[in-house]
Amino acid sequence: MEDHYSVSSPRRILSFSKRRRATVYFQDPNDKAAGFGVSGEHGLKTSEVYGFVGSITTIVATVIFLVWAYVPEPCLHSIGVFYYPNRYWALAIPTYAMVTVVLALAFYLGLNFLSTPPPTSLSTIFDEFSREPAESVPLTEGDDQPIEPISDISIDKINILMFKNVK
Repeated sequence: MEDHYSVSSPRRILSFSKRRRATVYFQDPNDKAAGFGVSGEHGLKTSEVYGFVGSITTIVATVIFLVWAYVPEPCLHSIGVFYYPNRYWALAIPTYAMVTVVLALAFYLGLNFLSTPPPTSLSTIFDEFSREPAESVPLTEGDDQPIEPISDISIDKINILMFKNVK
């Protein structure tokens, strides 16, 4: 026999079962023992409100822009809209915005190139945080090997490791 829907309590237990039994438990917001307070104690976060308002504003502004850019003038006059900016700006504003973004990225890239030292500079290899490896004292057979202090690997060791088999 199939058990259709059984609801014990809308707040505590909601059980749906057809052939297998699955149970979903909901916490009671008035239950202080569970560690959760009353829902009135936790309000909306300001970031949530700003995000919601920002998303709604973006959607409304996009719809207004598309109506202004694509709806013919007689349709706008029929709904009572007589004053609006020239349609030239429907293309000019997005174009100016895209050119501004591209120029800002190019300017940022250029500033990075100007502030980077040339490849032949020793400052690309050594700086104030470079550490030479400390001289290790050879230990006898029975002693444990200590962990070597953190240091940079010198460029000649790197070259030997990478290019020793290249002829």
